[in-house]
Amino acid sequence: MKLAVVGGGSTYTPELIDGFARLRDTLPVTELVLVDPAADRLELVGGLARRIFARQGHDGRIVTTSDVDAGVEGADAVLLQLRVGGQAARNQDETWPLECGCVGQETTGAGGLAKALRTVPVVLDIAERVRRTNPDAWIIDFTNPVGIVTRALLQAGHKAVGLCNVAIGFQRRFAKLLDVAPAEVHLDHVGLNHLTWETGVRLGGPEGENVLPRLLAEHGDALADDLRLPRPVLDRLGVVPSYYLRYFYAHDEVVRELGTKPSRAAEVAAMEKELLEMYGDPALDEKPALLAKRGGAFYSEAAVDLAASLLGGGGSPYQVVNAYNNGTLPFLADDAVIEVQAAVGPNGPTPLPVAPLDPLYAGLIANVTAYEDLALEAALRGGRDRVFKALLAHPLVGQYAYAEGLTDRLIAHNREHLAWA
Repeated sequence: MKLAVVGGGSTYTPELIDGFARLRDTLPVTELVLVDPAADRLELVGGLARRIFARQGHDGRIVTTSDVDAGVEGADAVLLQLRVGGQAARNQDETWPLECGCVGQETTGAGGLAKALRTVPVVLDIAERVRRTNPDAWIIDFTNPVGIVTRALLQAGHKAVGLCNVAIGFQRRFAKLLDVAPAEVHLDHVGLNHLTWETGVRLGGPEGENVLPRLLAEHGDALADDLRLPRPVLDRLGVVPSYYLRYFYAHDEVVRELGTKPSRAAEVAAMEKELLEMYGDPALDEKPALLAKRGGAFYSEAAVDLAASLLGGGGSPYQVVNAYNNGTLPFLADDAVIEVQAAVGPNGPTPLPVAPLDPLYAGLIANVTAYEDLALEAALRGGRDRVFKALLAHPLVGQYAYAEGLTDRLIAHNREHLAWA
């Protein structure tokens, strides 16, 4: 089995490598190709990857290359984890929106739109290269904004599934609180990428006992602290929102906080520098503890599980993925991309039925889906007016004066990445 990771020079990659090594019985990789244009980073990450495999007794071959076509040729699955513009572009995404009084974040709001505009054309070019060399390969997208990027891939006819680590993070957290194995925890997880709620937590499977009320009653304070939301909010909602909902539920508070400290991108850039120095140590043969602070917790477990199921192996029967709606949420178009539990197999994901949603959640999902429609149109066709309309539609913007100012800033900061600008 051959897998390729585009963006393989990322400091995330040792997390993925560790998962491939530990879970080799679930996903028996014989060749792993790390693809990245940054040769210096790729050499460091590739060296550590080989040492991790060796330490854990994995006999798979690890290859590094900057040639996308050569790297993906013959791959059974291609994982995308790239960041167009690097941490410098992310830093801009997280700062210039604050000048207009809006949240600065790399996956939602104005910053998320900027990332989508930079990313979608690049991902589609890579996907076309995959299709030319191996049309049967699955594309697993971990590149943000996952919902928009996955929809672009599916709309272009690619065999693609979007993946995020939010759901598996909640599964592991709830399992620990309940003192059960993670596999025993099934989430009623619903929404869009980075706009989701856990409306139920079931033991044993989709039909199992819903223990969410007990979790909220016994561990509500701890969960509220994790999400940085007041405990009464969780009690009144009766669900557990993803931490990204804080940008919506406490927008002004978040904007004030972000204006008083360095951007997350600045923190990550410093962390990456330290990690790359560690990766260059020939004695290091395991992922360093510092990597846990980088983000992407449990990404490797989710990626292995999904790839194994898509390639006919032993993955979990149900997994949270980003896939076409196809009637799952009746208030959205069939070709909207949603993030829900799905049955996953060699033919791809089939979303499980979702109970009717409270308008509190359905309304926000519909609103953000409309924004994503416009964002994808702007990413595919370009133009200032399309950018403006997408921003005006986003509930974290929503005022024409903000949308005008953000449009100007977005284009100014991303001109080198926008062919039409």
